[in-house]
Parts: sequence; structure tokens; C-alpha cells
Amino acid sequence: MLATPPRRQILRRLLQEPTTIAGLVLLVVFALLALAAPLISPYDPLFQNISASLTPPSPDYWLGTDKLGRDLLSRMLYGARISLRVGLLVVVSAGVFGALVGLVSGYVRGWVDEVLMRVTDIFFAFPSLILAMAIAGALGPSLQNALIAVAAVSWPVYARLIRSQVLVLREQEFVQAARAIGVTGWKVLFRHLLPNTLAPFLVQASFDMGATILAVAGLSFIGFGAQPPIPEWGVMISEGRNYITTQGWLTAVPAGAILLLVAAFNLVGDGLRDVLDPRLRR
Repeated sequence: MLATPPRRQILRRLLQEPTTIAGLVLLVVFALLALAAPLISPYDPLFQNISASLTPPSPDYWLGTDKLGRDLLSRMLYGARISLRVGLLVVVSAGVFGALVGLVSGYVRGWVDEVLMRVTDIFFAFPSLILAMAIAGALGPSLQNALIAVAAVSWPVYARLIRSQVLVLREQEFVQAARAIGVTGWKVLFRHLLPNTLAPFLVQASFDMGATILAVAGLSFIGFGAQPPIPEWGVMISEGRNYITTQGWLTAVPAGAILLLVAAFNLVGDGLRDVLDPRLRR
């Protein structure tokens, strides 16, 4: 079981790791750029200036322009807003649903546990990206449907994780004592079991933020996610792939942003895991 140290102790240990600090700094930078996008973007991300098509980086266009003359810097800033919002929405929705399934399955047991876990196994039987592509294709290409598809393949991880924690916690003395004094099942679930599963939940969520951003960008790249002219990073890579040998910045800039953002979440996730799991602590 993952033990949760005091908050100040968690923060102090996180700040002792240079890689975790680097991840936090990157996340703060991306968040600030996304929030300030309407204020600092030099151009409208959808504004087309055909006369400036495929302009290389210059004082007027710091990151250059795409084939329609749209400013790449402005599109990158608005793309950061989309990517961060996408990651947060998918992780919250999948995490909450999966955690509820895991809580009920691990605590109630019996036929309820069997039914819920067999449904979970069905989702695990398919490669997650292939299943997400199938769901997004069935629903139709759009950013919203891509979010639904990625959330649909992400919740089983949380269900299994939380269930395994609940199976251990339900036999602990504090849970047995709560039952002995007449605390109802729902109160035991949400007052005693749920708070003690937050540590592994947060670690998994931090890793899934990066994985979700990468998955949605991948769906957008192949046409199942966001559609042009939305300034989404996967769409931008797809639009620039035909110019990769001549105007390499069209793909290098959004691909580099995805790389940095996903790496930032993974670094923070590593730091949280080391702090919250006493078995990994030095």
C-alpha cells in the first residue's frame, strides 16, 4: 500500500530531486503560456496570410508560418491550451469512473466484483490505442469524440489499481473498527477507503496526463481527433508532414512541444511515485 506522508514532507522531497524540479518548471511554463495565450499571441491562430505562406522563422514570425500563412507561434500557444485541457478532462473523467468501479468492486466482492472485473478484462483484451481508434472512428472524427475514446480505454487502469488497494485496506483494523461501531458501507468507502487510495491514484494520474496528450495528438494526426483548422498539435504535425524535408519547423515545433510536455508529466510522476511509495524511497 502507498503511504501518504504529510504535505510539507511531500513537497520537500519533491524539490530535492533535480529531475522532478525540471518537470515542475516545464509544467508551470506550459500552463502560464496556455493561460496567457490570448494576451501574448502575436496573431489570431486562424488568420490566413497566403502571401506569407511557409515563411521561415523571422522577426515577424518567430516560429514561421504554415502553408496557409498562419503564424505557428500563435497556433502553438493555443494548442497548449487544448492539450492541457484534453489531458485534464480525460484523466478526471476516466479516473473518477474507474475509481468508483474499483471501490465498489473491491469492497462489495461477490458477483458484483466478478461482473465489474470481467467487463474491465474485456477492455484490457484490446490494445488501448487500437480500441480508441475504433471508438473514435465509430463516433466520428472530432476532438470531443477523441476525448471520449481515450477516456473509455483509460478507466480500467484506475479500476484495477483502486480495487487492489481496497482489497488490502478492507482487512485493516481501522476499517474493521468502523464496521464494528455501525458505520454504513458507503461511509466506509468514501470516508475511510477512498482517502487511503489517493496516493497511487495521483501517481497514475500524473503519468496518464502525458499518455493522454500523446494519444489524442496521435488520433488527431491520423484524422480521428481534432479537425483543421483547430490549432491542435497533432493536427499541426499532420499538416506539416508533407513539408518535413523542406520546411522542417512545421513538424519539429509541435512535435518538440509534445515531447517536452509529456516528459514533464512523466518526470513529475516519477517524483510522486518515489515520494509516496515507501518501498522506492531511499
